[in-house]
Amino acid sequence: MHRPSHRSARPPTPPDPAVLGALLARHGWRRRGGTPGAYSRWTPPDGTGTSLLLPESRGYPDSADLLTEALTALERSPAPSARDILLSLRVPGDEIRWRREVPDPGVPAAVWAAQERLRAGARAMLLAAALAAHEPAGYHGARHRRRAEAALDRLLVGPAPGGRELTVFLPVGSEEGGGRPVTTALLRALYAARDATDYQRATGGREAFESAVEAGVCQELTEAIITLVRGSEGIRMDLHWSPTTGPPEGFAAHPEPVEFSPGDLPVLREAGARYVRNEPSVPVRLTGAVVRMRRDRPGGAGVVRLRVLTGAEVTQVRIALGEDDYRIAGHAHLLGLPVRVSGRLESRGGFRRLADAAGVMPVTVDDAERDRLLKTLQENPDFFEEACEGE
Repeated sequence: MHRPSHRSARPPTPPDPAVLGALLARHGWRRRGGTPGAYSRWTPPDGTGTSLLLPESRGYPDSADLLTEALTALERSPAPSARDILLSLRVPGDEIRWRREVPDPGVPAAVWAAQERLRAGARAMLLAAALAAHEPAGYHGARHRRRAEAALDRLLVGPAPGGRELTVFLPVGSEEGGGRPVTTALLRALYAARDATDYQRATGGREAFESAVEAGVCQELTEAIITLVRGSEGIRMDLHWSPTTGPPEGFAAHPEPVEFSPGDLPVLREAGARYVRNEPSVPVRLTGAVVRMRRDRPGGAGVVRLRVLTGAEVTQVRIALGEDDYRIAGHAHLLGLPVRVSGRLESRGGFRRLADAAGVMPVTVDDAERDRLLKTLQENPDFFEEACEGE
């Protein structure tokens, strides 16, 4: 997640006065008079510091000058909310705030640790939402992780003073990679997790967590919540839609905040463990390049690691192979050829292991590429045995 400086948070062009006014009100700034139909005066939440003048619309003759002066006042303002307002203006996106109730950490090392825990938990929560936005599952493991992480590339993150508060801005964007699917997935999943937790604590029933998977609840989300709640008195998440885009269809204009407390931890831990146990293995037929081979003695079975090219949305898999399949994988490795193999991706280990592997076969390449690879093998006749028997 990117962390822009205070100066770099300034938008490249003067904002819409209505958008700036909405952000000022959202962050607790107070409107104190002005000239009706012309401009309004705003002061920081604590009532101290420099006030700013905001035109009612771009039609006001001096609107451009007033907006520029307002941005300068925000840049110079000591109010903590000023930077968040500038970031919201620069990034036309949704705003998510986390508040973690912790005592004053005191020493710098403890402050740093609290900040890192808050950032790590928030990112893990957003990653869980990005995974759910792609495809709901009780446990994602390594599946779809590259796609989900790519969806978070354009996030902007504010400071985390004292490890208590953190704001993240998700650009809405119209192009692929916009943050709105992540925002909506996160909101749905948090509400469902809260409801399921309340239901299990009240009744002892676990079925609410089972149905919550379709709403985006997963082991990754429960683990993120646990990370944030552990060692605190509780956490609170607030979501505000982009003032330039507004709420998506079917969502409230002002979503209710979601809170979790230490009393929720046993239920969340149990639900997360159950999601891992219950997520079924996935039959796949994948193609990958051999990147590592190992067996305990010459001849016999061995273990190979494939870098997955197609067939499964994971980066690498580990496969136990019999002697014949191991030798085929070794030949393909030395020839620079990928192999195709069928099996079941097991949830145990995060979908990084292929069980019941069968049908290992090199993937053919064109004649020119094959001639080049064969020439390499002929120039190194002893390399194959060394590679297969020595790893």
